Amino acid sequence: MKISDKWLREWLDTELDAAAIADRLTGLGLEVDSVESLGNGLDDVVVGRVLEVAPHPNAERLSLCRVDAGGAAPLQIVCGAPNVEAERNYPVALVGARLPGGQEIRRAEIRAVLSEGMLCSATELGLADEADGLLALADEDRPGTPVTAALGLDDVIIDVDLTPNRADCFSMLGVARDLSAGLQTEIKVPRVLPVLPVIDETFPIDVTAPEGCPRFAGRVIRDLDPGAESPAWLKARLRGAGVRPIHPIVDVTNYVMLELGQPMHAYNLERLRGRVDARFARAGENLALLDGRTIELDEDLLVIADDAGPVGLAGIMGGVGSAVDSDTRHVFLEAAFFSPAIVAGRARRLGMHTDASLRFERGVDPAHQGRAVERATALLLEIAGGRPGPLQEVANETYLPAHRPVPLRRARLAQVLGVKIPDDAATGILNRLDMRVESTEVGWAVTAPPSRFDIALEVDLIEEVARVYGYDQVPEQTGPAPGELPLVTEFAVTLDRAREVLVDAGYQEVVTWSFVDADLDRRFAGGRDGLALANPIASHLAVMRQSLWPGLCQAAAYNLARQQERVLFFESGVRFIQQNNELVEETMIAGLAVGSRVPEQWGEPAENLDLFDIKSVIEAFAELTGEPESFDFRAAEHAALRPGRSAEVLRQGRCIGHFGELHPTFAKRLDLPSAPLVFELLAEPLLAAVPPRYRPVSRFPAVRRDLAVVVGDDVPAGELLTAIRSEVGTRLADLRVFDVYTGEKVETGSKSVALGLILQDTSRTLTDADVEGIMHGVVGCLAREFNAAIRE
Repeated sequence: MKISDKWLREWLDTELDAAAIADRLTGLGLEVDSVESLGNGLDDVVVGRVLEVAPHPNAERLSLCRVDAGGAAPLQIVCGAPNVEAERNYPVALVGARLPGGQEIRRAEIRAVLSEGMLCSATELGLADEADGLLALADEDRPGTPVTAALGLDDVIIDVDLTPNRADCFSMLGVARDLSAGLQTEIKVPRVLPVLPVIDETFPIDVTAPEGCPRFAGRVIRDLDPGAESPAWLKARLRGAGVRPIHPIVDVTNYVMLELGQPMHAYNLERLRGRVDARFARAGENLALLDGRTIELDEDLLVIADDAGPVGLAGIMGGVGSAVDSDTRHVFLEAAFFSPAIVAGRARRLGMHTDASLRFERGVDPAHQGRAVERATALLLEIAGGRPGPLQEVANETYLPAHRPVPLRRARLAQVLGVKIPDDAATGILNRLDMRVESTEVGWAVTAPPSRFDIALEVDLIEEVARVYGYDQVPEQTGPAPGELPLVTEFAVTLDRAREVLVDAGYQEVVTWSFVDADLDRRFAGGRDGLALANPIASHLAVMRQSLWPGLCQAAAYNLARQQERVLFFESGVRFIQQNNELVEETMIAGLAVGSRVPEQWGEPAENLDLFDIKSVIEAFAELTGEPESFDFRAAEHAALRPGRSAEVLRQGRCIGHFGELHPTFAKRLDLPSAPLVFELLAEPLLAAVPPRYRPVSRFPAVRRDLAVVVGDDVPAGELLTAIRSEVGTRLADLRVFDVYTGEKVETGSKSVALGLILQDTSRTLTDADVEGIMHGVVGCLAREFNAAIRE
């Protein structure tokens, strides 16, 4: 919310400068983002009266103007604007001026004719995004007057970043009320008197959906002057608030919104048919909006309709079919209270963000719609004349917000703030915030004004007292901080420890959106639909993720596109799976790796990462659990992984995740130059651990026996290892695969696997007979389970 310092001082008497006011607003909880002078860059721009306009001798589209800029003699200025006229005032940038866009004005020859300045448009002054010609100034402005004074730009703008709960401060009235409470000064609210009707004409109003529109106020005004222009002071206030002046009808409704916080809409009366009705949209209805779009209306959208159909989106934007323009003479003014629950999220769903929706979503004062219509009527009559009809108002008290008294205990106030605030001070603060205060035995019963939707609990009132009293007035106290040792278990590896393993392996942690593109999520999930968001923040973030891989891949693509040749990312986060009509949230650990195995260097040849690099990370997790033998790896397909280069991770026979190379079609879809390696594991079963067990170091020597067996080439080496561990038991100190061979002397369809068994006993030295017995058992086991034969 942009606040004009000059305008604010019309509501309050204060000696504070703009910077001090900004500090006080921040102290009140209305955080100030910036304080800027409105007329920056316009120091050498003045009012100039064009005395004479003549054709340029060397250019058909240029004019040669003699301009009185308040100096000793008129200036000669070459101008290309089509609307320049003699005896009119325009902004003149003098020689030496530097305009907001960076343009420096110099004395120069234009087509062989000297030009001593520049006549300016609103665009060149930084006051508008586009302009059709020179910015015309009031004829009564004296030449040489600074243009900042002529346009009301000699002002300071305080930009306040409001929190969602302070909807009441989206207006000058709300900010002034808060500041008056903080400064303990009286607020001077402009008087809004009823406008007496000149004609009896009304326009029928129906409210078919009172739950969405409990109050609707309106008025017919006829015979406005279409040639009228908004006065300079009104345009200046709109520009200061970041609103572009258009013509008096629109300018007045915008001004009332900024002043009182009530969005308004003006309809071209001649384009309305029959009546206006606040109702929900019907199936198949469309609406052409003021922004040029035509949308199909959902049935949960509240609309304003006439007998011909919808003419506006309630609380969001009007329709082009009933829009006013500079030729409009007859209008119907609307000021309504739309329920925040009905408006909330609808604009965002349509990809829109308007000043009206911003206010209605948070809640406007439900009692002042008639007041807003009266204020707008008075301003319009002052600027453009016209004949007003009577004020019309339809209200349904059943659906209007009701504010009940909220108890505030003085003991609780002192306990929470740590300081005792005198009763009269607390009462005064609440009264200055327009709250009705009644004393009770233990404190007060406080009723908030209709504009305060954020006051519902005792703690809300405590916050109000504290922020106005001043947080800096509350003394610092060291509170007790009981120290409690956290619960530590040896039956699970912590997520932090798992992260450390990945960091040690060279990975970097990333945090990606929990919302992803619906189509991308469906592809990664093998065609399963994810949970759709009712109110997504963007169309490409429409569902809750079923995998962490999409976010990791997008992060990798972003970095690879910026000359990062080696990317190793990991993320620990939640995925969201729908099972049996229930949403299951599962914590996952996922990673992605692409590029070389080690950073570029002289001591190692360049080699790309492969599946075994990913597998080694998973094996590091397995070692942490103290039960690495419970893990197994098995070739398996996954919708997002390349066939033949993917596997599943098993723990005690249960699949806890997958790893492999991303499918080439996914890599292409995500603009990845090459397919990365990825893994994703369920954190809970992955990190389940067994307590460390003491195992004494054997005092007896170990014995190694090597064994080469021939098995089918479809037999995983891991299954051989599992079988050997089961057969040998505790005497197996270590087991390793040191060779896998196919080729000469090995039949087609078979492979030779060379195994190294390290045997050791903790109570005695193993004899040759012991070792031979163990090896005989191993050979027999492998023969039975895998039809293995000793390689000769």
